[in-house]
Amino acid sequence: MNYAQENIKPYNQEGEKSVQVEQMFDNIAPDYDKLNHTLSMGIDKNWRRKAINWLRPFAPKRIMDVATGTGDFAILAARTLQPDQLIGTDISEGMMDIGRKKVEKAGLSGKISFAREDCTSLSFADCQFDAITVAFGIRNFANLDQGLSEMCRVLTSGGHLVILELTTPEKFPMRQMFAIYSKLIIPTLGKLLSKDNKAYHYLPQTIKAFPQGEVMKKAIIKAGFNRVEIKSLTFGICTLYTATK
Repeated sequence: MNYAQENIKPYNQEGEKSVQVEQMFDNIAPDYDKLNHTLSMGIDKNWRRKAINWLRPFAPKRIMDVATGTGDFAILAARTLQPDQLIGTDISEGMMDIGRKKVEKAGLSGKISFAREDCTSLSFADCQFDAITVAFGIRNFANLDQGLSEMCRVLTSGGHLVILELTTPEKFPMRQMFAIYSKLIIPTLGKLLSKDNKAYHYLPQTIKAFPQGEVMKKAIIKAGFNRVEIKSLTFGICTLYTATK
């Protein structure tokens, strides 16, 4: 199935989306953390904690954090869940280079590693991980169905998937307020704090176009998962999806 956000590209309609997304994140990597926390007003930290706490009862020993970016989620997961191994994967070396420095500073280099991977064609063998997490990156997948299927493939039987993603609130007045925020505030702050103006026009577009709620649940089930649950966070600005293989 083709989803609307798969056709939205950061720079133009020519060329592959994954190549443009890689270029975009390499460009904004130096400013990404500052912008991310500013745009979410720090609420994103609470969302991450909720996602990681859902995994806590399962005590996963091998975790992959897909679209790991600069490694914030990976670091928090490693500290909270104490896995034997956590690998952060991303297509942007620029983002991961910052993540590597943060991991080293946190004293977690022996536990967290990074690898450049395309989420739609992972290099790992089947059944390698007990848990897979994706925080605010799945809407950038060039092919959502393929990415979900690949994550299912490399999970162990009984393994768990956790997805955090920004979503469009459905109820008044949050829907209207979020529309104004994403259309005006995000691009304006992006222009002020980042050198890549187009990135912060692209990101709100993908939030609006990305499948959410029951549509996303069906996509996760189609990929081979079951026990899919949806939890709306902060009036629907963010959604937590959990599933089991």
